[in-house]
Amino acid sequence: MSDSFSCDAVVIGAGVVGLAVARALALAGRETIILEKNLHFGIETSARNSEVIHAGIYYPKGSLKAALCVEGKHLLYDFCESHGVGFKRLGKLIVGNDGQESQIAAIARAAADNGVTLQSLDRAAIARLEPALSASQGLYSPTTGIIDSHQYMLALLGDAEDAGASLVREAEVTAIARHSDGWKLTVRNAGETMTLETRLLVNSAGLWAVGIAKLLDGLKDIPPCFLAKGRYATLSGASPFTHLVYPVPERGGLGVHLTLDMGGQAKFGPDVEWLDDNDPAHIDYSVPAEVAPLFAERVRGWWPGIPAERLSPAYSGVRPKIASRSAPAPDFRIDGPSAHGLPGLVNLFGIESPGLTASLAIAARVAALLKDA
Repeated sequence: MSDSFSCDAVVIGAGVVGLAVARALALAGRETIILEKNLHFGIETSARNSEVIHAGIYYPKGSLKAALCVEGKHLLYDFCESHGVGFKRLGKLIVGNDGQESQIAAIARAAADNGVTLQSLDRAAIARLEPALSASQGLYSPTTGIIDSHQYMLALLGDAEDAGASLVREAEVTAIARHSDGWKLTVRNAGETMTLETRLLVNSAGLWAVGIAKLLDGLKDIPPCFLAKGRYATLSGASPFTHLVYPVPERGGLGVHLTLDMGGQAKFGPDVEWLDDNDPAHIDYSVPAEVAPLFAERVRGWWPGIPAERLSPAYSGVRPKIASRSAPAPDFRIDGPSAHGLPGLVNLFGIESPGLTASLAIAARVAALLKDA
């Protein structure tokens, strides 16, 4: 059985960025369909992260990550307040010890370049904010916070649906072809096949974005796909911390850091494990028991009193990378018609952290690229 449908816009992927993009298109008056291959929206990268609202500290000046994180942070706090989404502006400490002075200074310069204000901290100031910490120097970011990401995605979807958008679950795109002045998609939906014609197409498939791009006839300059897994551990019982605590970053991530969820439970992670198999269909999200003592050892450098026996393995997430572990961290790629020459198409590649924070700003950028299409 095959059914055929048409609409103004199709967004592939119902993660946080895909939902934000669909909302923006629907609010602009586009009849929008969101295709999600899973039974539920936002259960991959969007549900497997630290749920942090980032300030925009670490990213190179002039990069999309820097600009869209800073812009998106303000949009996100405003959205949470207007839509009743749970969030807390807790603030973050970035801490270092002897020998890390140059790294701390580099972080401070990067933040200043991006228009983000940080406060320098000495040992005494750190102890006043977080007595359990042991660090000789640090930086304080007052605009870093946390968010209930599931509530946020529900609110995005609610806005999109109120504006006329529709979410189709268990909808796997198997073929894409140019059609008339738009695109024709073949979609496997709950065991049946349907075709969908659209003028505008947004590939926001996250871990699967490179694979979706390879279905697009005539598309060139498709990046490679690499996967980096990050594991988390939780701390049972009360946490002595009221702020987020981060060490200096490591290659591929921000180091094993401490965050708090909306209920106040502390969690640690992620670490960075580059996967040898870069097929997202083969991801193993399990977290072994040895993660707890490994994390305890890494955290002990700035929290000497960590009760290792209270740590337990929690969950993991995987980031879609478009450069290998040996290459510099790449920027977001938001490839519109001017990048690839195909009208009505936007590809989103390498949308990892700070994708959640930047989601509303990314959505606005995509909507602008398609405004006159």
